[in-house]
Amino acid sequence: MAKNETCKAVCEEVKFDGRSAKFTNRRIAQGYNINWLVDGLPAAQLNLDAITKTEFYSPGFLLGSVDDNGQPTLHNHYDIVIDYHRAGLPTKNKYRVVGVLVQPDSRGKSKVLPNGEVDCGEGGPPMILSEEAETPVTWTYSVYWRESDTAWATRWDKYLHVFDPKIHWFSLINSSVFVVFLVGMVSMILLRALKKDIARYNRLDAINLDDLDGTSAAVEDGIQEDSGWKLVHGDVFRCPKSPLLLSILLGNGAQIFVMTGVTVAFALLGLLSPANRGFLATTILILYTLFGFIGGYVSARTYKSFGGEAWKRNIVLTPLLIPGLVFSLFFFLNLFVWANGSSGAVPFTTMLALILIWFVISVPLSVAGSWVGFKQRAVEGPTKTNQIPRQIPPPVGTLRPIPSILLTGILPFGAIFVELYFIMNSLWTSKIYYMFGFLFLCYGLMIITTAATTILLVYFMLCAEDYRWQWRAFCGAGMTGGYVFLNALIFWATRVSFGGLTGAVLYVGYSALIGFLVFILTGTIGFFASWAFVQKIYGSIKVD
Repeated sequence: MAKNETCKAVCEEVKFDGRSAKFTNRRIAQGYNINWLVDGLPAAQLNLDAITKTEFYSPGFLLGSVDDNGQPTLHNHYDIVIDYHRAGLPTKNKYRVVGVLVQPDSRGKSKVLPNGEVDCGEGGPPMILSEEAETPVTWTYSVYWRESDTAWATRWDKYLHVFDPKIHWFSLINSSVFVVFLVGMVSMILLRALKKDIARYNRLDAINLDDLDGTSAAVEDGIQEDSGWKLVHGDVFRCPKSPLLLSILLGNGAQIFVMTGVTVAFALLGLLSPANRGFLATTILILYTLFGFIGGYVSARTYKSFGGEAWKRNIVLTPLLIPGLVFSLFFFLNLFVWANGSSGAVPFTTMLALILIWFVISVPLSVAGSWVGFKQRAVEGPTKTNQIPRQIPPPVGTLRPIPSILLTGILPFGAIFVELYFIMNSLWTSKIYYMFGFLFLCYGLMIITTAATTILLVYFMLCAEDYRWQWRAFCGAGMTGGYVFLNALIFWATRVSFGGLTGAVLYVGYSALIGFLVFILTGTIGFFASWAFVQKIYGSIKVD
């Protein structure tokens, strides 16, 4: 601590054969970074933001560089500059590391001399790895300590840099205006249409049909044909196909919804510091486990409202099916990391710990929630369900299943698209994402947009006398997850590249996993918003 070192060798001379040189040169050309940690802080390079003209620390530093002739050169010397802050009284020698900068350099003449001293080859030619013969490489470094006024509490401020904050504010304002107009338009259309429909239906019910003449009867028929959603009042609360699967998805979606909201709120309050590596993932795992009660309750209550009878199967599958699929995919992807001997692989003992937490905490909480849910009374519709299902007219235009699902999911995705780009950019280009205020607002906008678009879809379906709204609402809103996965593939094709099969499999696999979880989350939001809407409108009319 606080002791400068000049021109030190890391180890003995290392020889690169042709195969290793070819591999390394390819990674240099692809812009690979080296990542170090010093006292919990990432070693970084000092960069200048071309737009705001501010200096910031970019985590990681380049493995090498490419000269003007296109020749890769290996960085084998590192000037390490460590900023430290005095803690307590000036007379006490207590220091804290508050910044780490690394300035890499390529030096082809560096070597360890016979007397033990080190020649760092400063000012000499760069280190070029030959792909035809062995190339000796000596790794050297220098360490420079400098006192800094940066306090320990603000040591991360240099790393947490917002790239062009105007774009963030512009995208947020744009999304907000978009959502306000969308919700206003949906509300205006539905309120005006529903107000007229409900008034007509209730006025029609007040007419004594025995006193009607032919003209009045014709008017009645015209009113009834004009507004089609009342015609399906006897089928709109009919049990959907595969009620068990839908209730399981909704239970897990409610669990993810609450977990995501609480996690983002914690991050917004500054409780998830990037100084604690892996703390975000740990928080997500713990919250998801603790909210197992909510998942079991929602699944059981929904399944009972559907009229399902296989309650034992619902209790067992709710905490096992979706988490089991997620864990299986995670385990499969981790096998690729294990096979390559990467230090980023999740240890087998950690896997066992996850299974233990899952079965000891999450499953019992989910079972308890299911038990409470089945004890509650079922959510009944305001209208009775007919014994014989009504014939459904063939859908036309955008009300067909595939077009309606694609159109419903695109609007919520548009509300989060820009923020999603920044998240992807941070995940895959060695940046730290910490703009949780923007993320919290975008999460709220996504919820509102998903609810509004799904309600509009369901209203149009009911007007077309199609009462099978449950799965359509879930899949239509959940299509946002499909667009998230498609966006990840486009980002892969345009922004990042992987040198082998493992990187590609990991990227596609984790992107598919994220898209699947977003599918369940947004699908749940859309379903319950539509359910509340259907309960409201059919509770406002008089039905004999």
